[in-house]
Amino acid sequence: MRALDDREVEDHAKGRIISDAPLSRPVPVDLRYDPGFSPATVRFVFPGDVEWSFPRGLLETGLRAPTRRGDIGVWPCGRVQTVVELHRHDGVTVVQFDTTALTRFLKHTYAAGTSMSTR
Repeated sequence: MRALDDREVEDHAKGRIISDAPLSRPVPVDLRYDPGFSPATVRFVFPGDVEWSFPRGLLETGLRAPTRRGDIGVWPCGRVQTVVELHRHDGVTVVQFDTTALTRFLKHTYAAGTSMSTR
């Protein structure tokens, strides 16, 4: 985790892009949270500065049960993986993450929000 200032959080995770091909491919993803900008929003930044912003609650719920809002879906995949599905005008990207990385990120976001409220 990297604290950008007292409240901003940036974690790094490795995702796996799932496709029709026999092999998935790894992709580094920056997980970002800035409560000063939007306390209810998390951002996933992929290589090439492709960024997806969505409600933190969507990510949290999706770790336990399938959920969807607009063009983003999140659901558990087995006991240790979570899938994030991102719809764009030109297709769908499906990325699988270790659930522990996403859970750790969420914990960091809530800790950042707590430090903000104690000021």
